[in-house]
Amino acid sequence: MAAPKRPRRGSLAFYPKKRAKRIYPSVRGKAKSEKTKILQFSVYKVGMTSLTILDTRKGSVTKNEEIRVPATIVECPPIKVVGIRFYKSSPEGLKVMTEVWDLNSKKDKDLARKLKIGEQRANEKLTYAEQRIDQVKDISLIVKTNPKMTGLGKKKPEVFEIDIGGNDIKDKLKFAKDNLGKEIKINDVFKEGEYVDVIGITKGKGTQGVVKRYGVKIQFRKDMKHHRQIGTLGSQSPGRIRWTVPRAGQLGFFQRTEFNKRILKISNDGKEINPKGGIKNYGLVKSTYMLIEGSVPGPKNRLIIIRTPVRPKKTSFLPTEIRNIGG
Repeated sequence: MAAPKRPRRGSLAFYPKKRAKRIYPSVRGKAKSEKTKILQFSVYKVGMTSLTILDTRKGSVTKNEEIRVPATIVECPPIKVVGIRFYKSSPEGLKVMTEVWDLNSKKDKDLARKLKIGEQRANEKLTYAEQRIDQVKDISLIVKTNPKMTGLGKKKPEVFEIDIGGNDIKDKLKFAKDNLGKEIKINDVFKEGEYVDVIGITKGKGTQGVVKRYGVKIQFRKDMKHHRQIGTLGSQSPGRIRWTVPRAGQLGFFQRTEFNKRILKISNDGKEINPKGGIKNYGLVKSTYMLIEGSVPGPKNRLIIIRTPVRPKKTSFLPTEIRNIGG
């Protein structure tokens, strides 16, 4: 008789389970792109809705029929490029060579809430990088968000890096110089029908037990002690508790990435989705919004990063026809 087997209770795919370092995510993977362009953009999660769309998926049993799909509403205010960061190679990997900040950003009162830009010798630093362009291995943009343009009622922006696609460093440098101090809109980066990766920080749940944290089976009613616990901490040998044994601890507030989510709609008309009193726990959508098929990690109001997919589908573009929003 074969030995009884079952799948492990609780995934060890994400280990250790610990809180993210900050409330908005950092992008750890970079998509491959031959074209010199921006690869990421920031959005704010508004909430969810449902859409009636025409199914255009190849091979679908409901092709050319109307179907209902869940969708996430995200608000996409423009981001502003406030700096350029240059990287060089080192024995430990890529290391910051120098960075150039936009001097006009010193007058930005909202940016001053986040950080202070000191006296920068921007021209000298840019000349320094251009003279050593052969040593530069990568270039990224430092950007800030514009939460004042959303329904959040928030002034303090987030500041982070975004990657530039392409293989030629000189083209990247020209692209970065052309966009320094300028605002970038969502329509300049993504378009309807594209697939994107969504990166966010999940909802924090505090300290939880093994049942909720790992999906451990609850003990039966005649168990002598507690029901919501594991049956054993492990074997007698080795004389220690293995790291694979489910234990109580922190749950939630993790950085998670969901791959290949389709952009269903990008629009500037917030009246299409704003109810009379505003969206619950968010308010009114005031700037450009986007509908993403399915759900995205994180609660309402949280900053989400969307990027060019690192594992693109064979069908990288699938436009859709929306018949109705909500209802």
